[in-house]
Amino acid sequence: MQKIAIISDIHGNLPALQAVLKDINTVYKADQIYCLGDLTDGAPWHNEVIELIQELNIPTIMGNHDERIAFDYAVHALSKHSLEEQDARLKTINHTKETISPDNKQFLSGLVPDIRLDYDNLSCLLVHGSPRSNEEYVYEDHDESLLIQMFDETNSDVIITGHTHLSFIRSISTHDRKDKLFINAGSLGRTKEKNGGKAVYLRLTINETGEINDILKSVDTTLCEVDYSIHEVISGIKESEVPNFYAHFWEKHLQYPSRSQSYS
Repeated sequence: MQKIAIISDIHGNLPALQAVLKDINTVYKADQIYCLGDLTDGAPWHNEVIELIQELNIPTIMGNHDERIAFDYAVHALSKHSLEEQDARLKTINHTKETISPDNKQFLSGLVPDIRLDYDNLSCLLVHGSPRSNEEYVYEDHDESLLIQMFDETNSDVIITGHTHLSFIRSISTHDRKDKLFINAGSLGRTKEKNGGKAVYLRLTINETGEINDILKSVDTTLCEVDYSIHEVISGIKESEVPNFYAHFWEKHLQYPSRSQSYS
């Protein structure tokens, strides 16, 4: 049996990362941690986050923000964002570009586009956005036929993504009547869920002796929510060059009612 923790979308939020790592190591006691990317932009600790990921040797996928910073790509406005958010997004990405250390930038440039975990009874594919692009958004109500196509194209039984900052676990029955799992691990550092701002990560327990054709007997999945000091994040942003837009983002989260710590 393998106990795996999947984290994603840290966005420079060191307090959240530290709290989740503590939960992973002392409560869940994972055998291995994987990160789906987006280490930077949004909170002021991008260098510290990258250095901690390296120190712990956590295999990490290149998120769209990591790619933008690593290769100094231009920032294009997204129509889904308000003018205020477009401006804040541009400023925080430029701030990261100006302050990231050369070694950490080099580390980002070497990140991989995906990670495959193969077992005797199933194959798991880890990506940032989708198997096709680290910028593609896949939500819980995504067209089922397109999800089945992703499973077929990648020859995977489980696909795990991040990017949207909204977690879900969705079971899919494919044309050959084999169940598949499409999972979004949520966001550790900048959740969009109304959960009081708690950090979200995925616990994935693999039963390597499970039946090949019954994924529900081979995999146990739990999306876990972890408390941390949001006030520390707000103060850190306000004391930095990161736009206060992101501090206000966290202040709004403090108004949301919190939910239980974990859910399936």
